[in-house]
Amino acid sequence: MSNTLNVAIIGAGRMAREHIRAFQDLPNVCVSGIFSRTKARSEALATEFNIPLVCQSLSELNERTGAQLGVVTVSAESMRAVACECFGFGWNLLLEKPPGYNLDEAEVIQTAASKSSRKVWVALNRRFMSSTRSALADLHKRPGPRHIQVLDQLDPILTASFGHPSEIIENLMFFSSIHAIDYLRVFGRGAVRSVRPVFEWSTSNPWIIAAAVDFEGGDTALYQALWNAPGPWAVSVNTTEVRWEMRPLERAAYQLAGQRSSIEVPQSDLDKKFKAGFRLQAEQVVDAVLGKPSEVPTLDEAMHTMHLIGKLYGLSSKKR
Repeated sequence: MSNTLNVAIIGAGRMAREHIRAFQDLPNVCVSGIFSRTKARSEALATEFNIPLVCQSLSELNERTGAQLGVVTVSAESMRAVACECFGFGWNLLLEKPPGYNLDEAEVIQTAASKSSRKVWVALNRRFMSSTRSALADLHKRPGPRHIQVLDQLDPILTASFGHPSEIIENLMFFSSIHAIDYLRVFGRGAVRSVRPVFEWSTSNPWIIAAAVDFEGGDTALYQALWNAPGPWAVSVNTTEVRWEMRPLERAAYQLAGQRSSIEVPQSDLDKKFKAGFRLQAEQVVDAVLGKPSEVPTLDEAMHTMHLIGKLYGLSSKKR
């Protein structure tokens, strides 16, 4: 059908499954084919979700699906090679986060994407969670300055136990923390003006890192991460009128000035049915492919967050 948008899935892991569920729930969208290096996993997902084509290569996936959108869900260490090969086809692309396991990898992908003239977005799904959007909708009505606090937690030993290779463990701040650090830019208005270390990052003794962030719009932020220690992922945004808190990130509650208790905002039905943020994200990606207004972050937008990670940890790409 000419009015159907065909989606090709690259990868067959947990994130692929969540993207398939979200895109298949949209009208006039067909997940038409899947490719993974592990054929058995592709076949299992194809059977579960009635995907008509299991392909043996990216080129076959391109030729047989006629897809307008490719969703790349491969491992972070494989993202550069797979994304760069995908740029050779006519697809628009949605890349799972992070877009490269460190700045060097991400910048190679960004350069290749720019040369290909393809439209490329990054799946920063927490921007589309109902908790995030409830807080933003309220804060947009309050023009005063904001102070944002992000509490992050990283566990290299646990991550290694899941089978991730050394390049991921060594770059865990990009691999694991992009979703938390992106909140600084979601709630902070304007470009990042400065990053000032409070507790500097130490590769020889990873324990705690804290940094203050100032935004051109006048907002301030504090990022704190605990390594090899228990702690929650949490985000709070304070104004003189209200405090918003997300802990866990999928839940939001607000406390008004003069009150002692917080009021929780109900989670959306879509975030209960799908992995939080994924269903609205898929809808926004389809809108972007069709040239409609969309809030889905581009690769260039996501790269601002990748560079902020580098500044927080005192890291830079080898090109700089």
